Parts: sequence; structure tokens; C-alpha cells
Amino acid sequence: MSDPAQPLRDFEPQHQFFIGIDSDGCAFDSMEIKHKECFTPNIIKYWDLQAVSKYAREASEFVNLYSKWRGINRWPALVMVFDLLTEREEVQRRKVAIPQAEPLRAFIAQDQYPHSNDGLKTYMQQHPGDPVLEQALHWTVAVNDAIADMVHGVPPFPYLRESLDAMSDKADMIVVSATPNAALESEWNEHDIAQYVRVIAGQEMGKKAAHIQMAAAGKYSPERILMIGDAPGDMRAAKANNALFYPINPGDEERSWQRFHDEAMGRFFSGTYAGGYEASLIAEFETYLPDTPPWKR
Repeated sequence: MSDPAQPLRDFEPQHQFFIGIDSDGCAFDSMEIKHKECFTPNIIKYWDLQAVSKYAREASEFVNLYSKWRGINRWPALVMVFDLLTEREEVQRRKVAIPQAEPLRAFIAQDQYPHSNDGLKTYMQQHPGDPVLEQALHWTVAVNDAIADMVHGVPPFPYLRESLDAMSDKADMIVVSATPNAALESEWNEHDIAQYVRVIAGQEMGKKAAHIQMAAAGKYSPERILMIGDAPGDMRAAKANNALFYPINPGDEERSWQRFHDEAMGRFFSGTYAGGYEASLIAEFETYLPDTPPWKR
């Protein structure tokens, strides 16, 4: 079987600098529509949460949009929604059975197969006939179908295209994302910005930290590797590779991209980004995403 991540393993520098860029919520203002219109309705539908749909929606939006877990892979995000519902008093009083999804948790805990649809299908071959995994597969396919039907015409954030163009003769750029590759290819090509990146790496190629490790580690100096993202997971992926991180602040994305274009990009290329400047941006970024849901505050 061919390795989906081979383009990252084979990646060879053409410039002295490397930049990884997240897609949903970072390059595109697509997080809200994907989660509110595609993910959450299908969580309620496929996991039989109609009786607590209000609370399921609140939990899903908190995990995926408005918390420090923003941007994590869909599978751990899903079971986190289940856990938040299980412990919520309003849900307990309605005596609704919330899925515990133990077989799905086992899939998440293993690292032999990617946390993607294809990875789940391969895992299911080793665990045939499991109803929870079958339900999970139906859900994730429905989510992807909804995204393909619903999400189009969403342009990149202002100053992204200008930044890509300005960096194109200085840095090797790739997309680093937990989104399925098909959706990434569609979105980046729809808006004619795929031309700026050498690889579009989605969930089929592994986790974000692995994307950076395969493409950049040992090939560039750490101070010349930068990850741009809108979620703590993007920052962790950068730091796992001793790389730099530039945050796109959720809810303030346009100003973040303008600051990158006008200021941070030049600092990165001149070698004055690391240290106090990066630390100040990260400190500001961390104020945007809480770890406590609003119903517990």
C-alpha cells in the first residue's frame, strides 16, 4: 500500500526558509460554517442526541471553535463532546443515554492507523462488525458530504494571498492541516492559492507535528521553520519540532494576517522573530481560547 505521506518524506528544500500554514480558521474563514452547519448537525443526527440537541450544540461549538481544543482532529473532538454531555447536569436530568463509544476511543488511542476516514476503515478490518465503529464511519462520511455540498465560495482571509505572494521567492511553503486532503485541495485550488504551496498535507498524511517533522526537520535550521495557525494544536506541532509559531487569533484573523504581512514576516526572514517578539504574540493568543466551558464558569 502506498504511503500518503511520501510527498513529505521526499520534500527537498528549494529555499532557506520553511513555512507551514494551517487551513481551516487560519487561511480560510471556514471553521464556523463547517462546524455549525456540517459537523454539529450530523453529531446530533448520527449519535441520537436529538433530545439534548441544545446542549450537544453548545458542547460541539465550545470544543471545536471556542476553546483551547479548537482545531483538533474530529475523533478526539467527538468523544470530548460526549464527555462534556455526560457530565452536564441538564443532560443527566433528561436521562438521555450519551454514547461512551469505547471502540472509537480505542481507535483514537492507537497510532498504527491515521485518524482519518481511510485509517478508520483499515482499523475496522481488524475489528469487523463493531456497531460503534460502523456508526462512526457513517457519521464521518456524512460530515464530509455536507462539507462538499455546503462549503464553497469562502475566500481566504485578507492579507493571506498577499503574504503568500511576498514569501513565494523566499520560503518553501506547505499546508499543514487535520482536514481531509480532498477538501483542502478543493479549497486551495478554488481560490487559486494552491500554486504557492508545494504540498497540501491533510489528515491522511498524519498529525500536524509529523507533517513538519517529515518535511522540515533536519532540512532547515529551526529558527528558519515557522508554523502559522489559529489553534493551540498548531503551536504544539511547531514546538514539537523546535520551530517558531505565528498565531492567527480566533475572531481577529484579519488583523492577525495584516500584522504578519506588515511586520512579523519581515522579522522572520531577518532573524528577529524568535524570543520576546514571538513570546508576546503567543501570550496574546492564549487569552483568546479558554479551557472551561461557559456553563461551568
